[in-house]
Amino acid sequence: MATAHLNGITIGYDDEGPGGEGPGSEGPGGEGPTDWTPPLLLLHGHPFDRTMWTPQRTALSPTHRVITPDLRGYGETDVVPGTTPFATFAADVLALLDHLGVARCALGGLSMGGQIAMECLRLFPERISGLLLADTFPTAETDEGKAWRNALADRLLAEGLKPYADEVLDKMAAPYNPRAAAHVHRMMLAAPPEGAAAALRGRAERPDYRTLLTQVAVPALIVVGHDDTYTPVSDAEAMRDAIPGAELCVVESAAHMPNLEQPEVFNAAVRGWLTRINT
Repeated sequence: MATAHLNGITIGYDDEGPGGEGPGSEGPGGEGPTDWTPPLLLLHGHPFDRTMWTPQRTALSPTHRVITPDLRGYGETDVVPGTTPFATFAADVLALLDHLGVARCALGGLSMGGQIAMECLRLFPERISGLLLADTFPTAETDEGKAWRNALADRLLAEGLKPYADEVLDKMAAPYNPRAAAHVHRMMLAAPPEGAAAALRGRAERPDYRTLLTQVAVPALIVVGHDDTYTPVSDAEAMRDAIPGAELCVVESAAHMPNLEQPEVFNAAVRGWLTRINT
């Protein structure tokens, strides 16, 4: 784990694989960074942390540089109470890219992380060479949704994460995937209430990204768990249809966290997508 002081906060992250700062930085056989594949930066969802990407970091870092930060307010990144707009999350991502000397990256995210990836695409598309959107959706929040997210933020501050985590666990990771569910539950219990609440308030005010998706000019991969009720397959199909040339992978026997529930299938799809990306 590494840290960097950026945008007034300390950000925790892992950076592994050819060209990275951590294990495997010399690449397979010690040949150093490859020049045919971009670094892969993955953004976690809510209320999780960068450990949700452990199966991807472990599987992909022998051949690809994999960067996994904790978002502002989560994991080992500083908590800033109040409201964290998506533009602030995106600014943190950009600052980390600059800090690491990464000119362009393949950018991916799951759920809220996918929406933050879309915000990054809106603000600095020139830094993104490929787009991975997993179990997410591009529409802005409805008035009812805004009220619900703000009420949930208040609840997390009052109760902590455990009651919410217990309620939603079976929708996050299906009960038939107990190992993944245990990991998801641990992450939710560890999430700082102030950080999670600030993200919820920012998420309530996110823009609509549907028009932006029609303008995507880089290889795109859409992934969704077959049994995801938060972001159903129909949402993923709509994004696939909106993005020129996008590919869709529907992961069987998975709910909202296919990268943890069926990591081999998820990783294979990501490897295929990375081969389509030119730096």
